[in-house]
This record gives sequence, structure tokens and C-alpha cells, in this order.
Amino acid sequence: MKRSTVVTYLNRVSKAQDIRRKLLITLGILILYRFAAHFPVPGANREVIAGILQGGGPGAIFVGVLDLLSGGTVSNFSVMAMGVYPYITAQIILQLLVPIIPSWKARMEDDQREGRRWMEKWTMFLSIPMAALQAIGQINLFNALAGVPVLDNFGFSGSALLPSVAVIVSMTAGTMFGIWLGELISEYGLRQQGLSLIIFAGIVAQIPRNLRLLLSTQESRGFLIFFMLLITAVTIFAIVYIQQGRRNVPVMYPGRRVGNRMSMPVKGTLPLMVNMAGMIPLIFAQSILTFPAVLASFFLASQTEWLRNLANWMQLNFGGGTGTYWFLYFLMVVAFTFFYTDVLFAQQNYGENLKRAGAQIPGVSRGAKTQEYLTRVLRRITLPGALFLGLIAVFPYLISLLIPSLGAVGGGVNAGGIFLVSSSGLLIVVGVVRDVFFSIDAELKLHGYEDTLLVR
Repeated sequence: MKRSTVVTYLNRVSKAQDIRRKLLITLGILILYRFAAHFPVPGANREVIAGILQGGGPGAIFVGVLDLLSGGTVSNFSVMAMGVYPYITAQIILQLLVPIIPSWKARMEDDQREGRRWMEKWTMFLSIPMAALQAIGQINLFNALAGVPVLDNFGFSGSALLPSVAVIVSMTAGTMFGIWLGELISEYGLRQQGLSLIIFAGIVAQIPRNLRLLLSTQESRGFLIFFMLLITAVTIFAIVYIQQGRRNVPVMYPGRRVGNRMSMPVKGTLPLMVNMAGMIPLIFAQSILTFPAVLASFFLASQTEWLRNLANWMQLNFGGGTGTYWFLYFLMVVAFTFFYTDVLFAQQNYGENLKRAGAQIPGVSRGAKTQEYLTRVLRRITLPGALFLGLIAVFPYLISLLIPSLGAVGGGVNAGGIFLVSSSGLLIVVGVVRDVFFSIDAELKLHGYEDTLLVR
């Protein structure tokens, strides 16, 4: 890509008043979000969280992953410590329930626009109890991992009741504030990018700290930087290549009547994505796989020996510290990729939609047969996407196996400190940057600029 081309593109963006205004609004909201992310939970003892992260072991790895995905708000124990993930969890739950509950499925199929509004409304309602429950679980988890309370006066009896309710309300309010900022971005800034940019900002905010950690390593500093840049570049290329992957299924659309004449049928394509599930399978697998470790944390101090041994074994094997964890993580990411892709594709119901439009795939009957055919095609092309997501998920472990000496940097949470952003975080960052680029390019075309970077 020529330098003059990039300069011309940036000049067009700066001259388009609407685009410039949306970008400035988006940037301002993201700065406000990062500012709010530094407000601590009332009465929180940050030294307890620091002790967990510095102590090593499965607990440190698990808390480190939470801290990375939240943009450092977990280590600060900020009111934004849960980020916007309760909203994402609520969204996933509703998407999974829609095909199961007939009345919900009928609502989504009858009017897709009203169905989306209904889904957004109830996702917001469900996010509130999900945020409250996650706040309680997060506090209990930190207490169990550290062995000392992260909040001195937390409980639901006696004099601790009101302070505990205040803490839960403040953390829930922080999450809802982050969701509201994301909605503002979608409405007044870059459309449909709000929550993605909120998560993006949290991940990117970790880069300076990771860079300082990498540069503080005295041994083989030059090798580390070179290897980090090489691995990051290769990973970004692979992510872009897979995310751009499409299978174009030929579709014949009926001709149009113009006066007394009927035009010939139009040949088109239906693009099916190699990775339709995006980042969701990694969140699914991480949440379910770490649940045994979280549950075991409550029994580490049990007086029963066999229960204490079982809790230690579960923490060791499900807390991120062994090859068993990473192997199960890989398998679950692959399985959830197929599962979530099937759920999303069934909701879109291309078979009936093409039938209503009078379109047909050559050699395939309309309706249910078309849906079955597209489902088979999608499952075949999902295989490389699922394997790729699985490799992205376990890439830190693979790097630590190939170069064990790098495992000491970064505590093993972030691929031994090799990445400025973890491989999973890179998947989010690259996806968001790509979506933002396409959004800006579409806005430029609305302003009459057909000769954009996408067509060069």
C-alpha cells in the first residue's frame, strides 16, 4: 500500500465532517470509560489482588486472564472490574434460549426488526442480575484464592449487610455505566461498534504495562522484542486471513418485470463465513472450564481430607496450570464454535428467507432442503475456523512449551510476556479494527468517495 494512498485516505476522513465528528465522539467516550475504570470499589484492599497475581499458580493465571480481558480493572478492583461481560453473558443466554422456546422463536421470525428490539431490551434487563451475581462471585473468588478478605466488611448478615449491598450496587452500576457508554458510541459515534470498542479499549490499555514488563527483562532483551514482533505479526496475519474467509454459495434470484417484459434471472452469491462465531467460543469455554476451579476454591480449607485433596486436584487441573487444562480448553473451544455457529445460523433461517425472495440455489429444493444444504456447507468450512480458534486459545501454552525460558516473563498469563496483547486479545483487537475500518470506508462511500483503500 503506497504512502500517498494512506495520506489521501486520511485527508478524506479528516475532511468529512460527519466522520470526523463520530470519531471524536467515540474517542471522547472511550477516554471517559478509561477514566472511570480507575475508581476503586469502596473499602477494597488492592494488596490482596496484587498478592494473588504475584503468588503464581492456577489462581494467578485465572485472575490474570480476568484482568487482561477487563483492561486492568480487576487488578485495581475498580467499580468497572466486570467490564461489559455481564451484558455479553446475558446476550449469549438469550440467543441460546430463542431456538428452544417456541414463542420467542416465533417472535424473532415474524418481524426481525421488532425481534431485535425485544432481544436488546431483555438483554439489558437480564444484565442487571447477571452483574450483581458476578460481583458476588468475583468477591468470593478473590477471598478464597487469597485466604484473606478483599473487603473487610462483606457479608449478608448483621452490620455487614448495608456495606455489602453498597459494594454490589456500585459494581453493578459500573458495569451498566460501561454498557451505557457503549450504547452512546453505537448511537452517536461509530455505529454498531460500541461494546466492541469498550472491550477493545480495555485490552489496548494493557499494552504499555506489558511493554514495560518486556523491556524490564535483562536477559535476551533484543531476542524477546524481535520474537514478540515476529509472533505478533504472524498471528495478526492469520487472524485477518481466517476472519476474511468466505465460501460464496451461488444463488439464482428471480428476474424483475419491467413494463411488459421480464428480465432474466440474476446470478448472485450467498457468502458464508469461515468463523461466524467470533470470540464467543473462547468466552464460553473459559467460563465453563474455570468453574470447577472456582468451586474448588471454597473447599481448599475443608476439614475433610478427601474433599481437600479433590479441591487441590481440581484447582491444579482446571485453573490453567497444566497441560490437561489447555487440552480441554482446545477441545471445548472447537466444540463451542460448531455449537454457537449452528445456533446463529438456525436463527437466520436462510432457507425460508431465500424462498420468500423467490431465490434458489441451483440443484437444491427451496425451503428446508436449502437450509439443510447450507448447514452442511457451513459445518465443513467451520472446521478450519474452529481449529484456528482452538490454536489461538492455547497459543500461550504452546509458546511456553517451545521456549520454556520465556515462561518466567509475565507469569505465564500472557504467553510468557511474548505478546503486548494476548493471542485471544489480538483476535478481539484485530476484529474490532477491521470492523471500524469497514465502517469508515462505508461512510466515505456515502460521501461520494468510491476510490477507497478497499478497492486498491
